[in-house]
Amino acid sequence: MKSESTASPPTGQAVSSVSPPVSTVTQPALPATEDEEEESEDESEILEESPCGRWQKRREEVNQRNVPGIDNAYLAMDTEEGVEVVWNEVMFSERKNFKLQEEKVKAVFDNLIQLEHLNIVKFHKYWADVKENRTRVIFITEYMSSGSLKQFLKKTKKNHKTMNEKAWKRWCTQILSALSYLHSCEPAIIHGNLTCDTIFIQHNGLIKIGSVAPDTINNHVKTCREEQKSLHFFAPEYGAVASVTTAVDIYSFGMCALEMAVLEIQSNGESSYVSQEAINSAILSLEDPLQREFIQKCLEVDPSKRPTARELLFHQALFEVPLLKLLAAHCIVKGKELGQIQMLRKQSQCSNRNGIYPLTAFGMPCPQQPQQEAVKSPIVPPSVKTPTPEPAELETRKVRNGLI
Repeated sequence: MKSESTASPPTGQAVSSVSPPVSTVTQPALPATEDEEEESEDESEILEESPCGRWQKRREEVNQRNVPGIDNAYLAMDTEEGVEVVWNEVMFSERKNFKLQEEKVKAVFDNLIQLEHLNIVKFHKYWADVKENRTRVIFITEYMSSGSLKQFLKKTKKNHKTMNEKAWKRWCTQILSALSYLHSCEPAIIHGNLTCDTIFIQHNGLIKIGSVAPDTINNHVKTCREEQKSLHFFAPEYGAVASVTTAVDIYSFGMCALEMAVLEIQSNGESSYVSQEAINSAILSLEDPLQREFIQKCLEVDPSKRPTARELLFHQALFEVPLLKLLAAHCIVKGKELGQIQMLRKQSQCSNRNGIYPLTAFGMPCPQQPQQEAVKSPIVPPSVKTPTPEPAELETRKVRNGLI
């Protein structure tokens, strides 16, 4: 479900030089005015509590960046753990819509509570607030204070033209790990709303995806998909078919991987619409052919041709094995002497610079041992017990001058 925050991680800022230098006078910080103190107190005011009393909703809002399915989001306090969380609200347009979908919504939310993954924003609790004129579904999620990946990319673009390749690989691996976990659930959970706005980065580089938006929620809330600013992240079949598969997440991930590589995909002027020509141009600007191939596979128009998240984790663009260690492993598996490693290393100078798949990714023929037929005698010899040998006596006498 949705769990958003807007605080930005600290990044370097460009410093402009001024010539000639001008002396400045440092002024002491002014004390907070009464209006500012009152505004701060208003934001921390408790507006509502959960039925169990554990979560307290504050007035301070959390910007959801127009994420579909979330109508309101507020900062809240977990009184049991003493940490800040996000209080998300989904407003159903009509009460009868919720009644028709109540069991399905309950099943989806029960599954989301069970999710436990390092790279997925934690989903804590949900409940329904049913009244005569409105129906709300409220759910509590982890608060990500470090900001979204989109914000981080914008700040990075100010000082760099492209993203560091190692950082790109780490981010892609973490996102794919989370998607592989979601898609392996029974039944599979489709994120359905994967963009750089719904991916969060912490100060230590940890990536977490949030805003899991099942169609059970999206199709029955007042927030319309037409309001979104990131339509290019959605697969072509989204909305064209009755039921989508996990392949829609792979397409969205491919767009995220492209935006992470080029930092920003140019939109059409003042409009937020990103054309297919702009996407193709961004792909062609990538210098690494493996990176281009990796993204192009994710953006296949035919969903059946897109690889799974697990398969992408072992793509050569991400998976890298030090060449010498890999050759040593091959020598051990094949039963060769380790002294031959240096010779094999020279022969493999043309190997892929990113290494190859691990040994488990391809089958290696095991040497077949010659089988010897066991000859059985038709006569079974009787079992005879061997006599127990008598204990040997130890010599304790000493020899002196050749005599005992």
